[in-house]
Amino acid sequence: MAQMSSYAITVVGHDRPGIIADVTGALAEHGGNLEDSSMTLLRGHFAWTLIVAVDASEQDLDATLESLREPQLKISVILLPDGQAGDAPQTLNFWLTVHGADRPGIVSALTGTIAEAGGNLTNLTTRLAGGLYVIGADAALPADTDIEVLIGKLTDNGAELGVTVSLRPADSDLL
Repeated sequence: MAQMSSYAITVVGHDRPGIIADVTGALAEHGGNLEDSSMTLLRGHFAWTLIVAVDASEQDLDATLESLREPQLKISVILLPDGQAGDAPQTLNFWLTVHGADRPGIVSALTGTIAEAGGNLTNLTTRLAGGLYVIGADAALPADTDIEVLIGKLTDNGAELGVTVSLRPADSDLL
C-alpha cells in the first residue's frame, strides 16, 4: 500500500450534472480525503480545484481519473510536496473590493500593489456585469504593513484605472 500523499487536482470544462460525484467517487476508490476545494461556474463552464490526501501513486490516481476525462472536461493531477514551508509570518486579513468600468489591467495593477506590500491574495473573485467590473478578494498582509499607505496607493491606482477601491479589515468571526 502506498504512503498517503497530497495532490492538487483541477477539473475544468463544460458543465454537466454529476462531475463532482464522479470525481469524488473515483478518489474514494483510493481512500481519498478531500481536504480543501473551491468550485465555481464561469460563464457556464465548470472550474474546480481541490486538494486531496490519497493512498495512491500519481500514476494510479491519474489512471483512475482517465475514464472521467472528456474532450470538453480536462482533469489534471499534481503531486504536492510533503510538509509545510517553514513558519508562516504573522498576517492580518483584509477584504479588497473594486467597482468600476471594465478595462484591461485592473487586476494586475491592484494585485501588484498588494504584492509589493508583501501581501498575498488567498481568494479572488471577478465579475463583469454589463460594463461594470467587480473584484472581491481576501488579502493576507504582513502584520507590520502600513495600511494607510497601502490604501493610499490602491486609491491612487484605482483613480488612474477609473475604479473605486476599498480595503478593510476582514471580519475575524467569519470563516
